[in-house]
Amino acid sequence: METSLSKKTRLKPKITGTREWADYNVNCVSGCSNNCRYCYAKMMAKRFGRATEETWKIMKINPKKVNKNYSKKPGRVMFPSSHDITNDPDIENVCFSVLSNLLENGNEVLVTTKPRFSVIEKIVSRFKEYQDMIQFRFTITSLDDDLLQFWEPNAPPFQERMVSLKFAFNKGFLTSVSIEPFLDYHPEELVRYVEKYCTESIWIGKMNYIRKNNLTRFEKKYYEAVRKNYTLEHLEEIYSNLKENPKIRFKDSFGTIIG
Repeated sequence: METSLSKKTRLKPKITGTREWADYNVNCVSGCSNNCRYCYAKMMAKRFGRATEETWKIMKINPKKVNKNYSKKPGRVMFPSSHDITNDPDIENVCFSVLSNLLENGNEVLVTTKPRFSVIEKIVSRFKEYQDMIQFRFTITSLDDDLLQFWEPNAPPFQERMVSLKFAFNKGFLTSVSIEPFLDYHPEELVRYVEKYCTESIWIGKMNYIRKNNLTRFEKKYYEAVRKNYTLEHLEEIYSNLKENPKIRFKDSFGTIIG
């Protein structure tokens, strides 16, 4: 029989991954054309035979997820979590359909994306009446387009993401940024760029899975450089520099290392 003391001293389960951001997540597509090298969803799909390196970047619509009626959830819904809302007409249309369904049923939605301006412009216009139920979380991992091109080969460049952030902010939407994984050695500079356009939080995290084997000479320089970002000493330095900023949140991937 469990005693009252054991109940008090029992450790709470650690909140990690997407649960740090939302209570539920919804996706309506498999694969993602961004084809990010560090993508966890891509890694798991490859591991369990649902995709290959070549097929992952071909986005496939899931009709059951598109046609589902999304009832009101007792918490925030993250959409999407394992793919992006791209400007491919078919992908854009089904994503807007799911977003509309979620909002019409009263859900608070965290829209997560590596933002394409044309897509954000349409969301802001089409879902203006649900403005108070939407928070954008734009993934902006670097100021350097060379790094973005390597790690996130088919995602938008830095300036397009910044234009999207400023646009949503100026239209009065709730805005936040994910700098996960941070690709610049000093993400503090990127924080300074984005913080004035964030009404909510700025999340910082590290890359969890960094390949070591079967790298070309060209790839190796990027992997070796990003590995230097995540030494304990450097993470502690970043934490010290940013911990007093009230908008900063450190992802579990970051906090686990520095304790």
